[in-house]
Amino acid sequence: MNLKEKLQEEKYAEIWSEYCGFLDLDMGQYMQIQRRLMEEQIQLWSNSPLGQSILKGKHPQTIDEFRKTVPLTTYDDYADILLQKRADMLPGNPIIWIQTTWEGGKHPIKLAPYTRGMLDTYRTNVCACLILASSTEKGEVTVKNTDKILYALAPLPFATGLFPLALNEEVDIRFLPNVAQAQDLSFSERNKLGFKLAMKQDVEYFFGLGSVAYAVSQSFSGSSSGGGITGFLKCRPKMVFRMLKAKIKCKKEKRQVLPKDLFGLKGFMVAGTDNRYYKDDLEKLWGVRPMELFAGTEPSIIGTETWTRNGMYFFPDTCFYEFIREKDMEKMLEDPQYQPQTCLMDEVEEGESYEIVLTVLKGGAFARYRVGDMYRCAGLTNSEDDTRIPRFEYIDRVPDIIDIAGFTRISETGINNVIQLSGLQIENWVAMKELTEQSRPYLHIYVEMKRQSLEHSAVSADILKELMTTYFKYIDQDYRDLKKILGMDPLHVTVLRCGTFRTFEETYGRKIRHMRPSLTDLRDLLKGQNRN
Repeated sequence: MNLKEKLQEEKYAEIWSEYCGFLDLDMGQYMQIQRRLMEEQIQLWSNSPLGQSILKGKHPQTIDEFRKTVPLTTYDDYADILLQKRADMLPGNPIIWIQTTWEGGKHPIKLAPYTRGMLDTYRTNVCACLILASSTEKGEVTVKNTDKILYALAPLPFATGLFPLALNEEVDIRFLPNVAQAQDLSFSERNKLGFKLAMKQDVEYFFGLGSVAYAVSQSFSGSSSGGGITGFLKCRPKMVFRMLKAKIKCKKEKRQVLPKDLFGLKGFMVAGTDNRYYKDDLEKLWGVRPMELFAGTEPSIIGTETWTRNGMYFFPDTCFYEFIREKDMEKMLEDPQYQPQTCLMDEVEEGESYEIVLTVLKGGAFARYRVGDMYRCAGLTNSEDDTRIPRFEYIDRVPDIIDIAGFTRISETGINNVIQLSGLQIENWVAMKELTEQSRPYLHIYVEMKRQSLEHSAVSADILKELMTTYFKYIDQDYRDLKKILGMDPLHVTVLRCGTFRTFEETYGRKIRHMRPSLTDLRDLLKGQNRN
């Protein structure tokens, strides 16, 4: 029986146990699942040509041997095979290939294969997210086959396009707009149509990137009329009543109509990075607290919050999880050859921050893979959720990548490419991810110009910003989308006095890291301006 059939027969206890039962596991039971599935994956991966391209003839038999034998990997280790879709070399037969941006200005895309086993796991865990998004306590199931989802995510071949396909195998929930329509529409057209349909038919769920959901919600008031009198008449009676009631209320309160005035969402799901900067505002707009889940192209959905919205739990059957301690990650930034000792899920410590390392289970291609994300362990147990497994808060991308609003992957290579292509006479630079007064993230680049360039012309921060923005858009489609889709201008430029970087190096005996140096180092760098 699938979820639809169980809902029809009101088998709610069985539904909770099947889809959300992982929350009832203790640490021993959780690790038992992890180890069993990992042992199966070790055999599949080690015997595949892809695995042997990394193992070089070795065949580890145990998890400990595997962790000692297989180095930490990145997409570079798989690119030659995966970008050619060499299915014959993989641990499992790929049913579908998922695409995402790799690194703007250097590599256009990444491709990731999904096996049948991965898709089955994905389907189950997507249903768990749907159930948890609308629950207010343990064991509660409020999902209905007649529910509708306002869908603000990209269609296939991107990973978010799997979400409606997976759900439709389990339950009759409808997407606004439907998948067939969404494939042929631009982002703006999809959102306008989605809201138009929601205004006529009502909607129970909303799912999107936190930043995108906020941008879409902000534009809602401009389209909340239902499309004029003709559109108004096409709405269901209950929606007509809600609109009239909302307009009277908002006129009295002298404010615009908000989504919460028209829709009573049961569940609100957000994915991607930087969600914490949008959650409070989204709750004010919609009247329901967004539930954060975490997914990626390579691993699929790996974690979700619960009804408490107080940290994510990782699904035990999606990936085998390892964690690099923050201090070891910092060493790796200084010395790329350094191979740290990782810890497992039953070895993480409350309050500590980690870079996550994933081995994708069920025939996945990626082993001991540095996906590039940082998490903090928020607790090992939780009386509020009645859980006995660790929960995590998403922090950000690793320091050598700057991700803005879930759209970009700005790297040191990307910034150097922009500088080279633009012809700007920049001597040195550092890039930071900072926040506006409204707690919105942006890219801040501090630059020191070559002295000879300043002798011939005055270079202002505004000119630098304009030129660099042009070249960021040229090399990176995702950067262009920040402005096009979110209306965001993500770049700030500060020009430092000549000699600032030299003063730092002479004072502290080391160079400052280009990408996201520590706040202490940045402050010390800026102090050097006063000593020049």
